[in-house]
Amino acid sequence: MSKSFIGKACTSVFFILLIQSAFARSSKLSKQKSPCKTFTLYLHDTLFNVTNAANATSTAITNATGISNFQFGTLIVFDDPLTLDQHILSSPVARAQGFFFYDMKTRYMLDYQGTLNLMGADLMDQKTRDISVVGGTGDFFMTRGIATLRTDTTQGFAYFRLKLNIKLYECYY
Repeated sequence: MSKSFIGKACTSVFFILLIQSAFARSSKLSKQKSPCKTFTLYLHDTLFNVTNAANATSTAITNATGISNFQFGTLIVFDDPLTLDQHILSSPVARAQGFFFYDMKTRYMLDYQGTLNLMGADLMDQKTRDISVVGGTGDFFMTRGIATLRTDTTQGFAYFRLKLNIKLYECYY
């Protein structure tokens, strides 16, 4: 047999094993129809506007680029409280910390220890939107799932509250 034929045969075997492995994992996950953990949190964000430094939980650290009629290029950092109810004065059970940025030229845009890592586009003009839970630490070690976001209330650009319905499908306790 020629070396090129053997190389192609090995490559084919590798891909067959890879596909079989993917199907085995897929069928295992599809059997688990219900989440292993669910909870609802409310994120409260108060954007800094020069007069509210004591209460602000987020601020723009870059200005919009001006190449569109939206906030394209703006980078915002936040340290927002998460509560179990809709009241901003309720005791926080956790904090959402990180950043978000406007990367589109259009308008589209508790009792646990550890972190949840969420990734995805928050298309705020949609009534509900899903973003991925891609991992975590502590009680949420390597968890996977989905977070359904819904804008609960807004007060112009000064304040908004998001309702997060979180469903975890891979839990390692």
